[in-house]
Amino acid sequence: MDVISLTLSRPETTNAVTRGAARLFVALGYAPLMEVGLPNGRRADIMALGPRGEIAIAEVKSSLDDYRTDRKWGAYLAYCDAFYFAVSPEFPSHILPEGPGLIVADAFDGAVLREMPPTPLAGARRKALTIAFGRLAAGRALVGC
Repeated sequence: MDVISLTLSRPETTNAVTRGAARLFVALGYAPLMEVGLPNGRRADIMALGPRGEIAIAEVKSSLDDYRTDRKWGAYLAYCDAFYFAVSPEFPSHILPEGPGLIVADAFDGAVLREMPPTPLAGARRKALTIAFGRLAAGRALVGC
């Protein structure tokens, strides 16, 4: 029997990992949004609001080159309670730093392989981010009306 090997392009890998990580967040009780602008001018690939108001951010890395050329992930830490790298099963995850959490995902699902130690946000920042998150979600919902 012949084995067919599929190689995804970088954008296809990014989309697959993003979709799987978002599905994982939903399964964990979070409400995820993709492409969320932060007050520092950065853009989170996935920001998710948890059932108790906790905020998680996942930075999707589609390849080793993507990780090596994009070192801005530290700028997200001040805007979440938990930060994760989200990567495909083929990604060499051993090269990622040990502090952040790790999600491995494909187009269908994901799994948390490592949790980040909790780093609770200050109340004022949490409130501002939660309001901005809600307004962004409501605005996006209106686009479909």
